[in-house]
Amino acid sequence: MDVKEILKRVRRIEIKSKRLTNHLFMGEYNSSFKGRGMIFSEVRPYQFGDDVRNIDWNKTAHFDEPYVKVFEEERENSLVLMVDVSGSQDFGTRKQSKKDTIAEICATLAFSALGNNDKVGLILFSDEVEVYLPPAKGRFHVLRIIRELVEYEPKSKKTSIPGGIDFLLKTQKRKSIVFLLSDFDDVDYKKSMNVAARKHKIVGIRLYDKIERNFPDMGFINMTDNETGKQQLINTSSRKVRKNFESYFQKVSETFFTNLKNAGAGTIEIPTDGDYVKALLNYFKRHKTA
Repeated sequence: MDVKEILKRVRRIEIKSKRLTNHLFMGEYNSSFKGRGMIFSEVRPYQFGDDVRNIDWNKTAHFDEPYVKVFEEERENSLVLMVDVSGSQDFGTRKQSKKDTIAEICATLAFSALGNNDKVGLILFSDEVEVYLPPAKGRFHVLRIIRELVEYEPKSKKTSIPGGIDFLLKTQKRKSIVFLLSDFDDVDYKKSMNVAARKHKIVGIRLYDKIERNFPDMGFINMTDNETGKQQLINTSSRKVRKNFESYFQKVSETFFTNLKNAGAGTIEIPTDGDYVKALLNYFKRHKTA
């Protein structure tokens, strides 16, 4: 993909994502991910109903009448987009690949965060961390994130979710909102997820292609593993073969939901040709902060 095509694609994604955030996501994002705590705002005279625990005793003694400290919610969050760029993300048989869908979802989330004056960061990982953009504000920073998602060519095609999570924990010392986007075709990430979800608000978004769930009868085909490069001739007319593929898909999906829910993390599952707008909105509406 040449530079002009990359810039055109980034622009298309920006226009589409900003339209979605302006009309759909702003209120839902804001209510789902409120500020991380309370900060001091001012001192004022005591009013009936104020919490006596907030009385400022120094001011009260000085003016010989009760004064209270007023606190307000600290609105600013840090949103970290943690994206699996391993070889399996290039797969897609319908409208687009997992990688393409991930780029659009990330852009939508990033512009939602931008509209709420939140910082946005990016971690691209395979079986190693390949790109890290620390959380920052501004449209140009968001566009840089989208460009990385569109044009970056990973050095490795393998996956290590625990490796990506370890990097997250080392770099994000303050509690952040973390969207982890992957097909979650990995093993042994349960322990890392438990640790991360205690420190941060984690939402896992699992992308899949519908052919992975319901494998069709296409006769004999040459299949290549996108992560290992291994090729194999497969007889898809065999009911047993198709059943094995479908069972594997179900196992990966069940492991994803079990691991993340047990850790206290959020879960969203989206097909590459599915309505990710609806999936995100449904999640936000279910997880509004009171």
